Amino acid sequence: MKPTIRQLQHFIALADTGQVSKSALRCHISQSSMTASLQGLEKTLETQLFYRQASGTRLTPAGLRFLRNAQNIMSALDEAIEDLHVQPTQLEGTVRIGLTETISAYLIGVLLPSIERKFPMLEVVCEEHDRKELELRLRKGELDFAIMLTSNLSISDDLQYEVLVRSTRQLWAHPEHPLIAAEQISLKDVAGHDYILLDMDEHISTLDRYWSPFEIKPKVRLQSRSIEAVRSLVAAGQGVSILSDFVYRPWSLEGQRISRRVITDKIPTMDIGIVWSSKFLSINRWVMLVDLIRSTTT
Repeated sequence: MKPTIRQLQHFIALADTGQVSKSALRCHISQSSMTASLQGLEKTLETQLFYRQASGTRLTPAGLRFLRNAQNIMSALDEAIEDLHVQPTQLEGTVRIGLTETISAYLIGVLLPSIERKFPMLEVVCEEHDRKELELRLRKGELDFAIMLTSNLSISDDLQYEVLVRSTRQLWAHPEHPLIAAEQISLKDVAGHDYILLDMDEHISTLDRYWSPFEIKPKVRLQSRSIEAVRSLVAAGQGVSILSDFVYRPWSLEGQRISRRVITDKIPTMDIGIVWSSKFLSINRWVMLVDLIRSTTT
């Protein structure tokens, strides 16, 4: 006997939320039905997938491995269904797309397969650079357009952009961290705890912009260019961080959970968009491709 698609959906929902009540709401079923489904899944697999705790659930090592495969199965199913409705378009040629580090890590893996299905005759050349290098290459006409953080873009007349996503920044912390249970959280509250600082895509300069007006600084325990290192340390209770929902995942690689909370102070969103040169306007050739990118990210 094998797990059903519905059981996989329920399992992923519980992995995302960490609580049976929340996962049941997400799947529009009762808590008792959710519990029965998950128990049936564990019985079928003859493996414990979750540790049951007072605060919710936590994946076992086996559960973490199964989660990745379950997500791959559901993604493959979604792609198979989507493929039935995708009409390949005869858009030909070579398009040169610039990407920043964040986009490469969290968007391109979804975007490229979609482009290949929709535009099988199109050659896509992707280049990853920092913001300044991308802006330079756009101005030289070496890229048709770039997908990057438009919230960091240099203001100029020769570069135009369209924002696709405005991603809220929230506090990330271990589920049992005292800030998670607080009635409300301010930057001053965050400053009283160890902070794990991400050094990626000009994140540090962005952080300075919204901390500086309060004349306080985070108490940085560790600074890293690795989002997975930050995620693991936060999940292990070694500190907190403020990061966008775009890069949020509820679990670290070790299977430990991460919770989020809204911060009362005004914090800028992380804006992601398409940028092109008004001088070359080569983006006009790729209108259908831009429409696909827009629909994939929004």
